[in-house]
Amino acid sequence: MSDPLRAKNPIAERRYAYARAAARDRDFSAAAEVLEQALEVEADWAPAWFALGEARQQLGAFAAARDAFAQALRLDAEDRQGASLRLAALEGREVGALPRAYVARLFDDYAPRFNTHLTGDLAYRGPAVLFDAVQARAPGRRFLRALDLGCGTGLAGVAFRAFVDDLRGVDLSPAMIDEARQAEIYDGLEVGDVVEALAAEPAARVDLILAADVFVYLGELAPAFSAARRALAPGGLLTFTVEAEPGDAFALGETLRFRHSRAYVSRALGAAGLTILTLEPTSTRREAGVEVPGLIVVAGPST
Repeated sequence: MSDPLRAKNPIAERRYAYARAAARDRDFSAAAEVLEQALEVEADWAPAWFALGEARQQLGAFAAARDAFAQALRLDAEDRQGASLRLAALEGREVGALPRAYVARLFDDYAPRFNTHLTGDLAYRGPAVLFDAVQARAPGRRFLRALDLGCGTGLAGVAFRAFVDDLRGVDLSPAMIDEARQAEIYDGLEVGDVVEALAAEPAARVDLILAADVFVYLGELAPAFSAARRALAPGGLLTFTVEAEPGDAFALGETLRFRHSRAYVSRALGAAGLTILTLEPTSTRREAGVEVPGLIVVAGPST
């Protein structure tokens, strides 16, 4: 399948490559100049506008950066690069979720090196954290039906497979689903949005819902929690991890991952009709060699 963000003009592509190299060397003036030259050749190329916005932002030319990001968003309405997020940050606006197309593209690009990078470079252990929390709450319990939200390549599926009769996964990224399918872990896989997947489940039929580092790509969690409450069978469990936010709500970090506070998670779960069984500090990964503060949660339907 051809890349919808690929340049049509090879000269524009070459100039874009030179500009990206200059940006990596932190020569943002040169990067901006060469990107402007690329846009003279191909004026409707969204990636060049986006990269120009990045360069201008680094140079402190914030109004010009906003103009460039706005052009990138106009030319790529699905927002595969996350231009709307950059605009929101420049304009001081909060966002409630990341664009679906941005997340899908991010993980499509990430899929071939996902497992190696996560478990190696980032010392990722999200599935193990979920598994230990569920075992502490329900030792040795077997689940009839489980849904792995944002299943990726299947790391959480591996952790829980022996304890689930019917294990299904959903992810926005087709490339991630392809990787998971090759692993032959799941009884069913689909490309899709996690909230929509929960809403499509028959009511009160899912015994276990997993979300390992998935809600970091959703700011507002109320829709996901409400859909999970509807899908959970009596006695069912929802378990998930989030990155911790010291405030009272949620915030989008510099890494374009959301952080959620303990207070916010508690309020949102209660409003959705879910009772907290476990809410504890944890860390599922490192960033630049430092543990990223997080929360592990297990919740179930309120009686």
